[in-house]
Amino acid sequence: MVIPMVSIRLKVGPKGQIVIPKVFREAYGIKEGGEVIIEPTDKGLIIKAPADVKTLMEKLKERRKMMRGIGIQAKLGDLKNIDLEDEFDEDIP
Repeated sequence: MVIPMVSIRLKVGPKGQIVIPKVFREAYGIKEGGEVIIEPTDKGLIIKAPADVKTLMEKLKERRKMMRGIGIQAKLGDLKNIDLEDEFDEDIP
């Protein structure tokens, strides 16, 4: 089901909660007790359903093929001596 681009104004509850309209929950497979992903952008927040496992696995396989195609192949233990916090440390204003 494809939903045309529309804007809907929602009320924010006392704890910052919003209710995602039923038509959107059904279209994007968001179920009670489930999870959503929220991403901040320069233009606002994006709320989306997490990818299902099958879709995620397909994307990972595509990424692996692409990495092999450009000659990059990670091996177990490649990152054991790298401090990822230092690697991705950025000055946040």
